[in-house]
Amino acid sequence: MASYFSDPEAARYAEGPVRQVPGFLGLQQMAGILLAERTPDDAHVLVLGAGGGLELKAFAETQPGWRFCGVDPSAEMLGLAKRTLGPLASRVDLHEGYIDSAPEGPFDAATCLLTLHFIPEEERRRTLAEVHRRLKPSAPFVVAHHSFPQHDGEKARWLSRYAAFAAASGVSAANAENAISAIGERLPLLSPEQDEALLRDTGFADVALFYAGFTFRGWVAYKA
Repeated sequence: MASYFSDPEAARYAEGPVRQVPGFLGLQQMAGILLAERTPDDAHVLVLGAGGGLELKAFAETQPGWRFCGVDPSAEMLGLAKRTLGPLASRVDLHEGYIDSAPEGPFDAATCLLTLHFIPEEERRRTLAEVHRRLKPSAPFVVAHHSFPQHDGEKARWLSRYAAFAAASGVSAANAENAISAIGERLPLLSPEQDEALLRDTGFADVALFYAGFTFRGWVAYKA
């Protein structure tokens, strides 16, 4: 991965998701394919949680006609996104903040990868509704994040599998254990059934699962 990024900090950041998210590079590729199914060659795409710039870079490289609006609450991560993008940054407008900081659009498509699990349920509902409002009719929305059964026994089992994957990918056993403690205790996690219901409740239709990797799930849905 280091050779892929000219900035050493970007290279180090890029190693994290690959080690912690099963099939991370494939997830990005699949997300791009799903977006491209229903978007024009000159699409304007909203990327929520764009800090670091990994998916922005992946999408921009495969779709040279697309323009992007990236939103993230961290100024530091947006700076890293610029460095990750390099010359591709000319096609990306970056906004510091949350969904309310995003332009009104309307956008041809939207993504939110590895972000919604940080947001409590009611604010997540509002965020999804605001994404929906900013999309053109029938526009695709691709979302992926931690989403797994929340019953006590099942929750512990899936978190243990997440830690085992991270350890097998080069994360120290101690760091992997610390990670699952933080995930289990601090994140406002939902089950896959709850996540799908939120998408439908906020106006999205044809919700379909396209990705599952231990504690992660990903869906594609469309503005009704």
